[in-house]
Amino acid sequence: MTLKKLHLTFSVLIFFLLNISNLKADLLIPNNAILPAEVVKIQLVGLMNNDKEFEDSGIEQTWNFAHPNNKKNTGPLSNFKMMIKGNSYQMLLNHLSHVITEVGSGDKWAQFEVVILDKNKIYHKFSWQVEKYTVDGPLKGCWLTTIVSSPVSLGSSI
Repeated sequence: MTLKKLHLTFSVLIFFLLNISNLKADLLIPNNAILPAEVVKIQLVGLMNNDKEFEDSGIEQTWNFAHPNNKKNTGPLSNFKMMIKGNSYQMLLNHLSHVITEVGSGDKWAQFEVVILDKNKIYHKFSWQVEKYTVDGPLKGCWLTTIVSSPVSLGSSI
């Protein structure tokens, strides 16, 4: 292989790798291969890194996996953003760590206990439920969040 061909091959490889890294920056969308615990993990990692990709990307990632009935209750994405940034759920934004524990499941539902350590080093516990969407359409068979409880403060980590 000549030096010119090697350089061209290397340039194409670099271009390809850069485009793959750009794809990883895109938000995930539900599909029926994503398991219930993975849905919760995707949402929590998004909220943990809320502004990493772009402003409120974590909230938008969470919104992508919200059940349509949840979206009806919260209203449009702009309302959901205000709700997450409000007193009830703001501790999820840029939290330091989380632990997800399955507490029950069936064919079409799964319930998790989620404990987060917020940026002020205070623990909070949530009940997080996902359900398998059964209505025809692009979300059929996908696991989506139906309920996130109000947080229960567990106190300081110090």
